[in-house]
Amino acid sequence: MGILWLLLSGLFKTQLLVLGVLSVALVAWLANKMLILRHRGQPIYFRFLHILNYWAWLGWQILLSNTEVTKRILSKDMNIKPTLRRVTATPDTDLGRAIYANSITLTPGTTAINFTPDDDILVHALHEDSLHELEMGQMAAHIRDVEVHLEPDPLEPQK
Repeated sequence: MGILWLLLSGLFKTQLLVLGVLSVALVAWLANKMLILRHRGQPIYFRFLHILNYWAWLGWQILLSNTEVTKRILSKDMNIKPTLRRVTATPDTDLGRAIYANSITLTPGTTAINFTPDDDILVHALHEDSLHELEMGQMAAHIRDVEVHLEPDPLEPQK
């Protein structure tokens, strides 16, 4: 946000830059001390460099899936076999499961319908081959790599 403000304002005075960096550092330090980024004992943030890697991987998967769906639609026999199946949501945090469900929906040919009480995701696919790829767990493994795993807070009551 600070960089965006800097680019949009065009004010590159030394005093403003120093005060801006100090205020951003103070807010980040306070937010960390106040545990603002925790939601019900779980982190609501992720590992920044890993999320960039995940976005690149997801973009590639979207391109591959888009090509596959286009081939199926343009073929004469329209080789589709719609399937509805539960897929285990293996990411560890609520944020990870939400990213997983949204990534499934972003990938052409698959749609995450809802979470089941067992923390599975009900997924609709244009062809069952897409579900086999999800069940292999490559997408879930990438998301688990993005998640931050914190030690439990000793002051918080355990479930």
